[in-house]
Amino acid sequence: MKRVKFLFGIHCHQPVGNFEHVIDDAYAKSYLPFIQAMDAHPRIKFAIHYSGILYDWFWKKHPEFLDYLKKLVKRGQAEVMTAGYYEPIIPIIPDDDKIGQITMANDFIKENFGSAPKGMWLTERIWEPHLPKILAKTGIEYVTVDDFHFVSAGIPESKMLGYYITEEEGATLKIFPISKVLRYLIPFRLPEETIKHLRNIASEDGNAAGILADDGEKFGVWPGTHKWVFEEGYLERLLTMLEENLDWITPQTFSEYLEETPPLGRVYLPTASYFEMMEWSLPTASGKKLAKITEELKHSGKFDEYSQFFKGGFFRNFFVKYPESNNMHKRMLQVSQRLQMLKKGKTLISEKEQDKRLREAQTELYKGQCNCAYWHGVFGGLYLNYLRDAIYEHLLKAEGLLDKYSRAKDDYAEIAVNDFDKDGSDEVILSNSLLNLYFAPNYGGALFELDYKPKNFNLLNTLARREEVYHEKIRKGIAHPAANQAGAASIHEINKFKGEGVDGPLVYDWHRRISLLDHFLSAETGLEDFSRSAYREAGDFTIQPYEYMPQRRSGELFLVMRRSGQVNGSPVKVEKQVSLCARQSIVRFDYNVTNLSGQPLDLWFGPEFNFSMLAGRAPDRYYEIPGVILDDKALASKGVIEGIKLAKIVDKWKGFSVSLELDRPADLWRFPIETVSQSESGFEKTYQSSVLFPNWKFSLAPGEKWSVRLVLKIEE
Repeated sequence: MKRVKFLFGIHCHQPVGNFEHVIDDAYAKSYLPFIQAMDAHPRIKFAIHYSGILYDWFWKKHPEFLDYLKKLVKRGQAEVMTAGYYEPIIPIIPDDDKIGQITMANDFIKENFGSAPKGMWLTERIWEPHLPKILAKTGIEYVTVDDFHFVSAGIPESKMLGYYITEEEGATLKIFPISKVLRYLIPFRLPEETIKHLRNIASEDGNAAGILADDGEKFGVWPGTHKWVFEEGYLERLLTMLEENLDWITPQTFSEYLEETPPLGRVYLPTASYFEMMEWSLPTASGKKLAKITEELKHSGKFDEYSQFFKGGFFRNFFVKYPESNNMHKRMLQVSQRLQMLKKGKTLISEKEQDKRLREAQTELYKGQCNCAYWHGVFGGLYLNYLRDAIYEHLLKAEGLLDKYSRAKDDYAEIAVNDFDKDGSDEVILSNSLLNLYFAPNYGGALFELDYKPKNFNLLNTLARREEVYHEKIRKGIAHPAANQAGAASIHEINKFKGEGVDGPLVYDWHRRISLLDHFLSAETGLEDFSRSAYREAGDFTIQPYEYMPQRRSGELFLVMRRSGQVNGSPVKVEKQVSLCARQSIVRFDYNVTNLSGQPLDLWFGPEFNFSMLAGRAPDRYYEIPGVILDDKALASKGVIEGIKLAKIVDKWKGFSVSLELDRPADLWRFPIETVSQSESGFEKTYQSSVLFPNWKFSLAPGEKWSVRLVLKIEE
């Protein structure tokens, strides 16, 4: 009789910063009932992985659950797999942190479950060829990746019923290919189909393995799965059918399989993740082409035949596709590098006290490496502002602990100039004990990060509205027919056409939604067009390079940025000076606009500010304009207020306010930035930031200069 071995693994994770009620719901609907079901079938062995976020939560809310897991491990039914403790994408964090995160998880598992783990869940199955050398240092013997990784290396499906060995500089690692067939069968198709598939792959020697390692949330958390998996009895039927066929199906843990079965050979995998990640990480235009080709091949039944020619997606391209993701990643690297430098430096305190303080900062850094907010696919990820906020919060907490460790006083004011975002152009960072300000002279002299340190909060945690591959599904139902006929491809062309999808039209930005972006408007521009990025920019300043000169005078920092450009074809110069003093959460912006032409000019100018307070319709976050009663003061409101000199955003939830004071009366435009993204439950609109746009109309004679001062204050 032909026999087969069944290797069954699940991975469970919740993002750092996720809402408590979401984790409560996942526990009740999935985590607990799954383990209870497995407990009732002790002959069905399996592997489990929980991220450190969940381990921390279990300890706090349900310590009895850990005891439950210990029982299954002790009787040999369950094998515990490791990973980076706070679920980072392992290849994109520094090597010291790779080892540190995995060691942290290994220590927890050994302490709580009795033995060191041998296998590792590779977050998002993101593989890079250098990993074996690093993983060997942490005692890892095997990992699980998608079979698509092996397809990308030219391995046929028939040769994926076991494991392979790879190496880097002689350090070896065993790799299991996760079956795409089983991923799609379990738990979405009838149990009989799983048994039939296992029968089809069974072999005479019994070494063939049906390999599954996938998200545990498929069992109860994904839409509709709790009813199907538990209430309607899918999982109970699957486990029972496996038991009824134990004469030819042998459930094993991955480690047991390694002990009994030789490898299928040696392999070198290219950089890869699961196939869908390739589409998500590509620029939108390329992703749309790939999606179309994929659908055509699937429809023709030839996808498996040609899938070997598709190379695996490269996760790091998310840092190209989304500058906001790149910003978080480079901030993470910045904090990590500073931590490693302080670890190696000399200290006047005891070694024990040094380790304690730096360990606290290290834990915050590790939390700031949690992968979910750094990318976007079928789940919200990067599009969820509260997940990005959690990343910044933990990185800023780590930075604050490092400041406390390395600085004796809080009266500092510092300037740093370096290529922070690694694009070949320098950024300028102004900082004191209360604020960090990150400027991009090469991108309009914009302010792209503003950290209020007492609250560990980045006020510019924003996200631009971008086209995504799945928007095509919406557009087909809402786009004006003329848009399709014209083949509208550019942002400006698409934004001319209105639709009714997801509570409004699809809108895309042609620049990042950050602050200190300088606009010259054309005469016909209105609030509606400006808010939808469907207007004509009269100048060439918004995202173009500015010359810059950082300065320091008597404890005060200055950054002068200037650009000579054009407005409606006439030469104009814009100069803006930023100033920051020690121990102050006040920033001053001084603008000078000069007519360099030989003709008088009529100009309409304003700098754009974006602020992200995480909720557009929360009653504890709102606009406040002295002397003005707003019909709608929510941060998601839209409107024009004429002739004002002070506007304030109040955030009672965080406990501070942001005010913008002007020394000239201005018309103030306000509107929200809301993105349309895909989630497991469908399409949703998400508040990202609130735009404040003070603007002035004025005339300048040849050589004449116009000036305005804006003062930004953050107060508790």
